[in-house]
Amino acid sequence: MSDIHIRPLAGAPALIDTLAGLLAEVVAQGGSVGFMHPLARSEAQAFWERALQAAAAGQRIVFGAFEDDQLVATVSLLLDCPSNQPHRAEIAKMMTLPRCRGRGIAAALLRSAEAAAVARGKTLLVLDTASDGGAAGLYAKHGFTLAGEIPGYALKPHGGLTGTLLYWKRVGPQD
Repeated sequence: MSDIHIRPLAGAPALIDTLAGLLAEVVAQGGSVGFMHPLARSEAQAFWERALQAAAAGQRIVFGAFEDDQLVATVSLLLDCPSNQPHRAEIAKMMTLPRCRGRGIAAALLRSAEAAAVARGKTLLVLDTASDGGAAGLYAKHGFTLAGEIPGYALKPHGGLTGTLLYWKRVGPQD
C-alpha cells in the first residue's frame, strides 16, 4: 500500500463533489451501497451533504482515505443509535475506488472506524454487506461474525436482487 492517510471528513463544497464522484463510480461498478445506477450527481451530492451534516452534529464520523491528496476510499461510523443501544455503532458506506482495491485501504479504514468506536465507549459494531460482490471476506478477516443472511434484501445497482449478510463484532472493554 502506498502512502495512505486516513482522517475524519468535514463538509466543504469541493469535498462533497469529490465524494459524489467516488459514490457514482462505485455504484457504476456495481457497488451495493444503497443507490441505483445511473446515479445522478445531484443525488450523490445531496447524500454527502446530509452525511457530513450528521457528522458535524456528532451522529456519525465519515472517514476518508487519501493517497497523496486524492480521496480514494471512505467509510462511515454511525453513532446515532436508539437510547436502548448506546453501546453500539454501525459501519456503513464502505467504498473504495475500483482501481485502488486489494491494497489494504478498506482494512485501514475499518481499523480507524473501530478505534473511533472504542474511543467513544462503544462495545458492539454491526454492519451489513451484499451477498453478491460485497466485502464479506474483508469483514470476516477482521473479526466480524456472520449473524445471518436475508435473501432478496435489496436491488443491485444494475438490477436484480441480492441478499444481505449481517455481521457483528465486540470491541473495546466488555462489562
